[in-house]
Amino acid sequence: MLAPVQPAAGTIVPAADSLRERVVLVTGATGGLGHASALAAAASGATVVLLGRKVRPLEALYDEIERLGGAAPAIYPMDLAGATPKDHADLAAAVERECGRLDGIVHAAAHFDSLQPFEQQAPDEWNRNLQVNVTAPFLLTRACMPLLRRAPDAALVFVFDDGARVGNAYWGGYGVSKFALQGLASIVHEETESSTVRTHALLPGPMRTTLRRAAYYGEDTMARPDPGGAAQAVAWLLGAAAIGVRGKVLDLR
Repeated sequence: MLAPVQPAAGTIVPAADSLRERVVLVTGATGGLGHASALAAAASGATVVLLGRKVRPLEALYDEIERLGGAAPAIYPMDLAGATPKDHADLAAAVERECGRLDGIVHAAAHFDSLQPFEQQAPDEWNRNLQVNVTAPFLLTRACMPLLRRAPDAALVFVFDDGARVGNAYWGGYGVSKFALQGLASIVHEETESSTVRTHALLPGPMRTTLRRAAYYGEDTMARPDPGGAAQAVAWLLGAAAIGVRGKVLDLR
């Protein structure tokens, strides 16, 4: 499994041009961490491919990146819950055709419905958790790996959750999927360790997100920090400065 590292304060801030001339794909780009990561990557010079389910929020994020002076992003609407292997292959082909390269993927998309006993979790909901949180990262990484291998330095960033938390009662398919994602990231790292493709993982602390509100409905989520700080770490991991922590989990808790 990937070993955790806890960075010192101020050491994981990306330089303004650290991702210049790089193309980065962000899944879940309209979610809390995905949205913030897309903005952070664009601010560091990347051309960002925005992947999400709904067109209008993607268009709003596109406009936001352009207003902030970032490179014109690309929009790719796709519902990961129903996406087939061919859909992922078509996405990789579109990125190659329109962007010419791919230097990083941020697996920020996540599905979580509610806390409930496993006996009450509908099979369809169980499958949706595993599809979005594990199968989609596998299919997307697999489809894009030939493009990533062509880059002189490419990075995969997987987003983990606290195993001590999601392994407890009522976390159901989401908890299982997050444990499985750790295994997937570890395997990908082991198989690409000697290549130009780096594997990283991020373990954020509690953030002000929709997922957090759904899991902790009695908590004042607004008292939690916004995902901007974690997104800065994502942008840093995408750049060459993070080569020294390939195969590690950046623990921000």
